[in-house]
Parts: sequence; C-alpha cells; structure tokens
Amino acid sequence: MEIIKIKGRKKLTGTIEIGGAKNSAVSLIPAAVLSDEATIFNVPDISDIKALHEITEYLGASFERDGDKVIVKSEGLECKPITLEHSKKLRASYYFMGALLGKFKHAEMYFPGGCSIGARPIDLHLSGFEKLGATVSLDGDKYIIDADKLVGADIDLRFASVGATINILLAAVYAEGKTIIRNAAMEPEVGNVIDFLNSMGAKVTGKDTSVIEIEGVQSLSGGLTTVIPDRIEAGTYILAGVMNGEDLKIDHVVPEHIKSLTDILEKMGADLKIYDDYIVVNKVPSLKPVNVVTEPYPGFPTDLQQPITSLLTQADGESLVTENIYENRFQNVQYLVQMGANIEFDGDDDRTIRVKGSTPLIADEVVTTDLRAGAALILAGLCAEGETTIKEIKHVLRGYTKIITKLRQVGAEIYLEDV
Repeated sequence: MEIIKIKGRKKLTGTIEIGGAKNSAVSLIPAAVLSDEATIFNVPDISDIKALHEITEYLGASFERDGDKVIVKSEGLECKPITLEHSKKLRASYYFMGALLGKFKHAEMYFPGGCSIGARPIDLHLSGFEKLGATVSLDGDKYIIDADKLVGADIDLRFASVGATINILLAAVYAEGKTIIRNAAMEPEVGNVIDFLNSMGAKVTGKDTSVIEIEGVQSLSGGLTTVIPDRIEAGTYILAGVMNGEDLKIDHVVPEHIKSLTDILEKMGADLKIYDDYIVVNKVPSLKPVNVVTEPYPGFPTDLQQPITSLLTQADGESLVTENIYENRFQNVQYLVQMGANIEFDGDDDRTIRVKGSTPLIADEVVTTDLRAGAALILAGLCAEGETTIKEIKHVLRGYTKIITKLRQVGAEIYLEDV
C-alpha cells in the first residue's frame, strides 16, 4: 500500500508547471475513436489516462504514447461491450457510450466508476441519446443503447452537465440533420472537445455558450488538438501558495479559466500577481473569511471546494461553504477536524458548512476518500505542524500529474512510501 507523508510548514518557492487538464483529456481520448486517426498533445500522465488506454485497446483501436503526445488509430475499432471491470475504473468511461453510439449506432457498458462523492446519475446522457433516436435498456447492470439511425434533435438539459453535454456531442456528430443542446455546459473542457471534433471535420458551433449546434456529418478524419491547462491543478497549487508560498510561480495557466477562484482569493486579501499565462503567489500574515458557493462554470468549481476549505481554516473568522453540485463532497471535513480545524454543518443544511478560523492544524493520520479530498488533505498537511500521513492515495494519483515531484521541487517535504 502506498501512502504520502508530509512534514508541514515548509516554504514553497520556485515554479510549478501545470499539465494538461484531466477533465479534458478523459473526454478527448474517447472522442478520438470517432475519427480514423487523431493526435492529442499535452496529455497528463495520470492513472485515469492509463485506464482509458486499456479500454481503447480492448475495443481494437491502437493507442500510441510518446511523452505527452497520444495518437489513437481506430481502423480496427470494434463495437464490443465494455466490461464491468473497465467501466468501474473511472467515471469518464461513459464517454465511450456516446462515441460508440455515434460511430456504430450501438453501445453496451456498465454504470461508470470514479470517486464516491454523491449521486452521479447518467439519466441526462441517456435521455439525450433517446432524443437522438436511440433506445436504452438494462440487462442486469449493463446498459444497452441501440439505434437504427440517429436523427438530430432539440435537447434541453435540465442541468448544465459537462458529462451529458460532451456525451451527446459525441453521438450527435454522426446524427442526420441538426442537433441543438440547450443549457449546455460552458466549461473550457467542453470547448476543448468542440475544437477537437471540428478539427476532424465535424460541424459544431456555440463553443463557450449555453447553446451548442451540431450539424451531422457522414464521416470524420484526422483530428489534432492540445489538452488545455488543468484549471483545477492550477487552482490547487495556487491555494498551496496562499498557505505557504514565497514568490511561488504557477506556470502554464489560463487565468480566465480560474477567475472565480482568484476573485475569491483577492477578496480574502491574498497576494496574487496575475500575468498572461502564469500567477505568482505569496503567503500573507492574515486572510479574511469569505463565503464560497459551487456552481457550473463560470461559477466556483466543485472540484476546488474541498481544497479551498483547507485554506479557509486559516482565515480570521467564519466562512461558509455551500456545495450545490454533489451532496457527498464534504468527506474531507472529518479529517480536517481531526487535524484541529473548527468545521461544522450549518444546522440541518447538509449542503453548507461553517469554517471557523484561524485554527492551527496539527499533523495526523488521515484517509483520502476521493480525488479532491486528497488534494485538500495534502494542502492541510503542507501547513500543519508535524508529519502527516495520508492513506488511500490512489485517488490523488488519478488526477494530479507528478504531484509529489512538483511539490518537492518547490520546497515541500513530501514523500511517497510503500508500506
């Protein structure tokens, strides 16, 4: 079993380079099988990508990796049922539903895996497929999605789901006629997929808006894209800099993608210097409390809710954190409390917590329950007194490329141990 150990309160200085976005790359790889051959640059080296590599080759396509470049060749692609073992490895396995349905008019797979952060239904994905003309049935725990043909439709999402928006896109590019997705997710990762599809010859408009139009085509060929910088990774390291930084430079950033975070940090009195593609962070003597509410983009991202909670334990006063996306995304709280934080739920509201600071954090043995909870506990360990031990770190390695190496390079005493 691998664990992380952190000796806290070390100054972080130097440069951290941000890699490709996990949430983008995990949708671009399934999208690549829609073409005969596609190339993706800046692909992060994380376990989720390794799982998608396995699925891609299981389906008969080739997956060639050279550094951060991935080439997917789909000449031998088959429409095989995606096994339970493959499906449960990661949430993003479900993007093969849309890709296979679009290409073969048929897809079979089990309910996807991923972090346990609350109800994460795929009903919006399935209803979107049905509106395109597919039928959806269950064989035990396996979804079977089938269509004689796919026909463009007007699809109004009741929630601006990134997953549903992308999955419907992947199926609709091969549908007859025009598809309109209303209340579409506007996250930068969706735009990355749209650019990729258009580079293959798809006809998709509405990037960065809530209305996306797809004019179906009969074939796609080629395809070239670069994974956008990971805004969640960038945000996590910026938070580390606010807690422990001295001229800590976070490089390869798109500042507009994390404006909701930097706006909040500036309200707290954080020392941020924002440039075209990097941000420099310094710790300050005191921080103001602030209220955080998670919302779809361009609102505050749910993926940074747990990490910023660690920072709020160091603010002078009471902060409120409201989680509107996933109802089970406070699993980090019990471990922050164990380390000395003063956090409690806001009465009967299980979606809002009160974080009362500033409280010194003391190192302890804690457990990672999901990817972003792991990031939150690493941030807590970095500013805690003593040596923190973090278990179940497989969740963290799913989404952060070389996190141990990157933090060590800027002065953190953080180690990966096999016990």
